[in-house]
Amino acid sequence: MNILIVETNPDLGRLWQSHVERLGMDVTRTESQAGAAHAIQTQHFDLIVLNLLLEDGSAFAVADFASYRQPDCKVIFVSRSSFFSDGSIFNLCANACAFVPAGTAPEDLAAMAEHYASEPGGTR
Repeated sequence: MNILIVETNPDLGRLWQSHVERLGMDVTRTESQAGAAHAIQTQHFDLIVLNLLLEDGSAFAVADFASYRQPDCKVIFVSRSSFFSDGSIFNLCANACAFVPAGTAPEDLAAMAEHYASEPGGTR
């Protein structure tokens, strides 16, 4: 399974990456919309773990581009904000499969990534 992590904070991104890799998944990590777009154009992903509040770019643009380029790729949105805690993110992004707080334990986020990446329609 191939996972893309888009997280502005490199330390947090590396932490998530290490937990996901411990479960046997391949991880590409980037910190920006531009980096995510390049990765989506050049690699196949089963799942994207995406910080909703990117410092460089738009998470919605990343999710939309992924939906266009890789329709089976799902997105777990991660955020420090409670703005979308009402579930409205699922109305805005068809490929959204989860919305979790940034404080989610890394091992729990990795388990969710493994679960959603292995669902039918999420792998090739």
